[in-house]
Amino acid sequence: TVEEVKAWDLTIPPDGQGLPQGSGTAALGKPIYAQRCASCHGDKGEDPKYRVLTGGRRTLTAAELPKNVDWLIGGEPALTIGSFWQYATTLWSYINRAQPFDEPGSLRADEVYAVTAYLLHLNGIIGENDVIDAKTLPLVKMPNRDGFIPDATPDVGKTTSRW
Repeated sequence: TVEEVKAWDLTIPPDGQGLPQGSGTAALGKPIYAQRCASCHGDKGEDPKYRVLTGGRRTLTAAELPKNVDWLIGGEPALTIGSFWQYATTLWSYINRAQPFDEPGSLRADEVYAVTAYLLHLNGIIGENDVIDAKTLPLVKMPNRDGFIPDATPDVGKTTSRW
């Protein structure tokens, strides 16, 4: 039914529509992150065990290549929250739906806001005591927000193979 589908639709779009009540700060998120996230991502999001969450700024910007080519040695740019994610709201949505790995979806809304704030703070995007909630989160300007280029090819829908 429509109600059943809606109950499972936990995705939050870039504009933040559907964000729940609650709030958090980086200061509140730090102990939650330490308890629920650090075992996979390191104390400050630096552990590549699963996914590095911090650093990597300007590794995706062509204009920075002459100044910052260290990432080329490893063969790929650093795809972190601070270098790659386009919207803070979709970061919140991902954490809410899929984290922590061993117990996805177990964090309360306030905890998700706090962990999101902590990760944004670790990436130098917000201050330690900035309050993140349904009103402020969509206003966060991510460093790579304008780094994506829309695909100019037409959406042709479902096609069938001629072979």
